[in-house]
Amino acid sequence: MTAEWIEHLAGREVITGILTGVGRLDKALAEASGLSRERVKALMQGGAVLVDGDPATNPSAKGSEGTPYTITLPPTVDPEAQPQDIKLDVVFEDEHLLVVNKPAGMVVHPAAGNPDGTLVNALLHHCRGQLSGINGVARPGIVHRIDKDTSGLLVVAKTDNAHEGLAAQFAEHTINRRYLALCAGHPNPAEGTIEGRIGRSERDRKKMAPLPEDSSRGKHAVTHYKTLRRLRDCALIECRLETGRTHQVRVHCQSIGHPLLGDPTYGRDPKGLRPILKELGFARQALHAAMLGFEHPVTGQWVEFTADLPADMQELIDETAR
Repeated sequence: MTAEWIEHLAGREVITGILTGVGRLDKALAEASGLSRERVKALMQGGAVLVDGDPATNPSAKGSEGTPYTITLPPTVDPEAQPQDIKLDVVFEDEHLLVVNKPAGMVVHPAAGNPDGTLVNALLHHCRGQLSGINGVARPGIVHRIDKDTSGLLVVAKTDNAHEGLAAQFAEHTINRRYLALCAGHPNPAEGTIEGRIGRSERDRKKMAPLPEDSSRGKHAVTHYKTLRRLRDCALIECRLETGRTHQVRVHCQSIGHPLLGDPTYGRDPKGLRPILKELGFARQALHAAMLGFEHPVTGQWVEFTADLPADMQELIDETAR
């Protein structure tokens, strides 16, 4: 695939690239862009596709290898989230913000495929709608997020002032974030720094990938890791983030040959551990946001919070320690 992904300030996403195949145009565009064939057809019919600078509306037209194309995706319309009585593990709360310990399996905010049952739905019920409105109706109070199948700590803003203060700290990389992870094998050296650009994969837009430092895509990312405990065919490591890129820990650990256990996207579990993972039903990345520290955006006081390892990761540690 030779597509380049460009975020536009207006909320639209544009795919530009070069056709790499011949035959039906909808098929060639799907192969080149990574979109489904049905999605390409709908976009063509909606006038959102240009091929060699001209509108392309006929899916059965012939595509020619080497021809430039542009696909403009319509902006996502955020659905209005509704309050839901979902139990939350609240670690800290005051009138300005709260810190929650998110369980693995919970999506942070509503999106396509996850219209409800999210952290936002739970927050709207818990806070009775008193959340920062900076991120719109679908993401009230959300300053940062962690993946659906990653557990651990998130800070949520109740007021716009708190949101702006927290967002500034994330942008300046002054937030102290430490993750606990179980990785395949034993990192050598046992402690070090992984540094490099991370951006959207050209082969699969749902994945992130390491990029050359001179690349015009992606963003610079820094992860400091330390081995806490050597286990059978794996290790418990602590990862301290200087930056907060999408899938950062998962991509960086894979890049040094030690992907996280159970990671369905970036991992390949050691052969000797597969029976254990199957027996335990462990089918998520072994990653937990264990510590979160920041300057309270209103009081100015430095605060730190911790969350114990969830039961599934602790059980995996117990089994691989034998």
